[in-house]
Amino acid sequence: MQAELILRALADTTRLRIMRMIGAMELAVGEIAQVMGQSQPRVSRHVAILCDAGLAERRREGSWIFLRTVTGPPGGFLSAVRRALELAEADDEHLRSLCEGDRQKLAAIRTAREAQAQDYFAAHAESWDELRRLHSADALVEEALVAALGDEPLGQLLDVGTGTGRIAEIFATRAARVVALDKSPAMLRLARARLQHLGGERVEMIQGDFTSLPLPAASMDTVLFHQVLHFAQNPAEALREAARVTRPGGRVAIVDFSAHRREELRERFAHVRLGFTDVQMESLLREAGYKPASSVALEGGELVVKIWIAERLPAARKAA
Repeated sequence: MQAELILRALADTTRLRIMRMIGAMELAVGEIAQVMGQSQPRVSRHVAILCDAGLAERRREGSWIFLRTVTGPPGGFLSAVRRALELAEADDEHLRSLCEGDRQKLAAIRTAREAQAQDYFAAHAESWDELRRLHSADALVEEALVAALGDEPLGQLLDVGTGTGRIAEIFATRAARVVALDKSPAMLRLARARLQHLGGERVEMIQGDFTSLPLPAASMDTVLFHQVLHFAQNPAEALREAARVTRPGGRVAIVDFSAHRREELRERFAHVRLGFTDVQMESLLREAGYKPASSVALEGGELVVKIWIAERLPAARKAA
């Protein structure tokens, strides 16, 4: 019986502390062991009990294993468990003291993550700045994307190739939930440093490839590709996979370069595609099962940035 498993799993102070920690932010098992001053194998045993009870779930990211809470629907049993944990800490002085100490150590982990992110940015700043000088300022592109999506609810939002997490951060307050996906564990660590203040309930970070999204069909309301599709060997495949996870009536938004001739970007920045024409993009979207709208062009630099928005059609239909 699930309720019995949950109650047994929570009948241990170590596991209560773990639940309170991962309720605040997604953590690697090694980070939990560091906070608690326990060996990783011992912490892993506690983690296994929480996962078997359905209170937490593991996620692999490269060689790291991350742990996050399973929250369940509002008003459900898991939601009640979360509230009960908050009350338990408030009422139990000993538990509160332990959890406060854990949070102080978590703050140190957050600081370390942010420092790593800053070091990474500093190491790559020159090359990134070189590319940015060729197109409209990032802030203008972001404003145009927000305007293009309008006031319509974003619902469950997938940020494909989240990179540093900047786009996920912009839309986190407007979406019901954001899934930030990237193939690179290094980039996900940067995104985690940027997004950790939002909490696991609002933003979920997962490792995966845009040609094989680790998500159920029709599970997303909005899918974003921000400066990602030009890395695709087969953009049609990436958009078909995006369409698979987009519910009918949901939308895809693509921010990328208009077609250009800067061949050196292939070598210097690993660009596979030198942008897209409107005709190419609209054809790709229609074939994937989307109905394209008019594009938006930002011509503030040598490279023109385009924004394409399209609506997901029912699976049996294709845009004419």
